[in-house]
Amino acid sequence: MALIAQSGPASSTAKAAHEARQLALPVVAIGVVIAVLYYGRLFFITSIAAVVIAFILEPFVALLTRLRFPRPLASFVVCTLALLSLYIIGAGAYAQVAVLTADLPRYGDRIGQIVEGVQQKVDDVEQQTWRLVAPSKVVPPPPPQPQRTGKRARTQPAAAQPAVIPEVRIHEERTPVADFVSAYIGSVYQILLTVSFVPFLVYFMLSWHDHINRSFLQFFRGEDRLVAARSLQGVAEMVRAFVVGNFVLGFLLAVTSSIIFWAMRLPYPMLVGPLSGLLSLFPYVGLPLAMAPPLFSALAINRVPVYAGVIGVVAALHLVALNLLYPKIVGSRVHLNPLVVTFSLMLWGFLWDAPGLLLAIPMTAAIKAVCDNIKGLRPIGKFLGD
Repeated sequence: MALIAQSGPASSTAKAAHEARQLALPVVAIGVVIAVLYYGRLFFITSIAAVVIAFILEPFVALLTRLRFPRPLASFVVCTLALLSLYIIGAGAYAQVAVLTADLPRYGDRIGQIVEGVQQKVDDVEQQTWRLVAPSKVVPPPPPQPQRTGKRARTQPAAAQPAVIPEVRIHEERTPVADFVSAYIGSVYQILLTVSFVPFLVYFMLSWHDHINRSFLQFFRGEDRLVAARSLQGVAEMVRAFVVGNFVLGFLLAVTSSIIFWAMRLPYPMLVGPLSGLLSLFPYVGLPLAMAPPLFSALAINRVPVYAGVIGVVAALHLVALNLLYPKIVGSRVHLNPLVVTFSLMLWGFLWDAPGLLLAIPMTAAIKAVCDNIKGLRPIGKFLGD
């Protein structure tokens, strides 16, 4: 009986320890995965961006292969045309920015005038508030400002000051801009070096598409191979539909915004229109981001009706695009509920900053597509769905 009594607490302790280990292992695994994603973000961002671009360009390569083009040649032609399109777009944007650079002093003066006017209004409101709160008291005068002529102000005592020996400086002082550039030039170099691999990755993914698919399916056997094939096909269709749908929607917004801004006589409509249209696609913060470029361009006119017109046009286009066009073009393929979208944006934005915000929705939708095709993970897919 004593032996049985002793074995009871021992078995319960062992069971509790076993349950604690089972609970700790997933927590440690999740922590390791998050750390790997955070510290290896350049590698993962570059790889996922290359995969997304390859999914987008695959239908064009398949079209050329049906026309009896060898797959390596078809991949090279499609990648070359894509890079040429990016170069033309970049050259046009650079021409607009070069013209805008010459007008930056005028925009700077206009911003300075607006800031001074706002500051003056704030001072007036402060003085009026003081009079309302304490009408019987004298409004305190503003603090004396030090004179800039090098002479002593009258409010300071005329005490003798010791002579200051000028300091001999061998090197010039570093400016904040120089400190910022020197601190981040290494990371910028790493980013540029990593991004330079994207065209090569896309080309090899396209040219070796069939071999990669066959090799990937060799990891699975029997019914699992069919599940893996369906999952891969679902991810490809979802990513392609999401990216192409957003591209079509952004193109429509860019063209419409440019035409409206040109009709409003807004400066640089071919630059601020596409910027406003593309920034409008950002989740949650798209509306204020889309307003920033046209409002900055409207500073050259500096009239209240122009500002009001810009705000109204951008808000109307944003609401129409997200409420009418987005569900038909993109939402029919990407079924994610708003809570999951919000958490995914928070998570991937924390891990990968701005690229994480851009890749959060397609990656989460790809995870859902995989879960929908695996029987044991279908509850997770339903949880992520709308």
